Amino acid sequence: MAAAWCMPLDFDPPKVTVVIDKHTLTRELVEASGEFAVNIPARGLAAMTESVGNLSGRDVDKFADLKLTTFTAEKIGAPLLEGCVGWLECKVIEERHNQDKYDLFIAEVIAAWADLRDFSNGRWHFEPGRARSIHYVAGGTFFETGEAFNVKDL
Repeated sequence: MAAAWCMPLDFDPPKVTVVIDKHTLTRELVEASGEFAVNIPARGLAAMTESVGNLSGRDVDKFADLKLTTFTAEKIGAPLLEGCVGWLECKVIEERHNQDKYDLFIAEVIAAWADLRDFSNGRWHFEPGRARSIHYVAGGTFFETGEAFNVKDL
């Protein structure tokens, strides 16, 4: 599934939050395994990202039907998608109240990768001509991370 609401929560240890609707197959899989992957796509994967988000794994085999190319994660069972600008392997921190009431999952990031040209020293570097992460808005519309600037340069 594509999760539109995913964000960093903490640095030490690194944590993320993600909203996963209780009626999805993804929710069942995450609750059963206690883990999930966050794949960070760029513009070239926007159509695939929308398709993954609009289809249910209960109805189709998304990996086969969308011809998704994956590779094996190091610490979790969920596959990672090729072509992304970054990947997070996450272990759920059990918070039943948040999960049941708000569909909100908190997870510790137990492994992470990104192209060092795009991410280093704990920060993204969005250089001209390099891939940038995309962020879903609604109705097939995405934002692409824009130009970075430093307040000291203003």
